[in-house]
Amino acid sequence: MFPWFWLWAPQLQLPFSGDVTQDIEPRLDVFFRGIKPGAGDARIEALAFDVASYGDQLGVITQLLLDWAERLPAEVQVASRPLEELRAIHAAIQAIKDVERLRRRA
Repeated sequence: MFPWFWLWAPQLQLPFSGDVTQDIEPRLDVFFRGIKPGAGDARIEALAFDVASYGDQLGVITQLLLDWAERLPAEVQVASRPLEELRAIHAAIQAIKDVERLRRRA
């Protein structure tokens, strides 16, 4: 049976304490922080990222630029400061990758 206390238990509705509705749609894009909100269409960016990460895309572009630069005359290659910077960056990234691969093997 029900206790008699329910007669003395009033329901008070304080301000902002009424019924609440909540959208429970799963939003998995909050876990992906690689795309900034103003960077374009986030859905397209996420699908493109599934094909190739930003590092993979930049690696292919860097390798292509270095291959094209090798075809330039030697005078242009020596005088090109951005080309030397790109080679130095590429070499530094390759060194990081080699060290990490060795660390994972060990």
